[in-house]
Amino acid sequence: MGIRIITDSTSDINQEQASKLNLTIVPLKVLFGDKEYREGIDISMEGFYERLVQSEKLPTTSQPSPNDFLEYFAEAKEAKDSVIVILISSKLSGTVQSAMIAKEMVEYSDIYIIDSLTTITGMRILIEHAVKIRDEGKSAKEIVDTVEELKDKIVFLAMVDTLEFLYKGGRLSKSSAILGSLLNFKPVITLQDGVIGVVGKARGVNNGLAKMLSSVAEMGDIDTNYPVKFGFTAENEKCKLLIDRVKNQYQIKEYGMYPVGCVVGTHAGPGACVITYVKKV
Repeated sequence: MGIRIITDSTSDINQEQASKLNLTIVPLKVLFGDKEYREGIDISMEGFYERLVQSEKLPTTSQPSPNDFLEYFAEAKEAKDSVIVILISSKLSGTVQSAMIAKEMVEYSDIYIIDSLTTITGMRILIEHAVKIRDEGKSAKEIVDTVEELKDKIVFLAMVDTLEFLYKGGRLSKSSAILGSLLNFKPVITLQDGVIGVVGKARGVNNGLAKMLSSVAEMGDIDTNYPVKFGFTAENEKCKLLIDRVKNQYQIKEYGMYPVGCVVGTHAGPGACVITYVKKV
């Protein structure tokens, strides 16, 4: 009896990385008109952002169906393996609900579904830690308890070029979007309890990055015992500047920079940069 770990494609862990981690990825979907693409399978990140910029109408995104989880759950039941499922915040997507329905359908109790309350690089921190302690021999319950405790310490901060995409995608109110739409203002957003909120705004990229760093201090300093994860949409120049500033201010031991995929990119838009980390308590 083994332990299987499943996540969704908004973690931005590609198939090659998933294979190395012994991890299963269930894709979300992005739709341009009536054409549907499975994230990480049917469309490249480069191709997606080219289409996003050129498209007059914002693409839509779609959660996996219960059937997308069912085959993996049935295989685990047959093998009598435990299953740990770490998914995008239930406040951002119905992916958790689909997995819950699939668990009921397969009638197998040894499936643990974790609402990460985060996405992209925040999920990556949780998933990589779960894989690490699984491979150290921890039990499924020990892994679940550890991840549930760790997810409450994840800090997610992003600077976006515009709030237009979040508003159009229904992830942010019109009043919040207007706040960030003033000339050359760079909104800084966060996820609190799985919900998007605007931390503040700053004029220009340099001031926006400074606002991100001051927000790190306000939301909880970085626990350097865990890796820091940075993300970017379409282009990584701002992300590299952010990494340099964080490295100058904090003695981070381990970090990585990752492209953000289609589903989250639809709502963030091009030109965003992200930092996620575990905060000290």
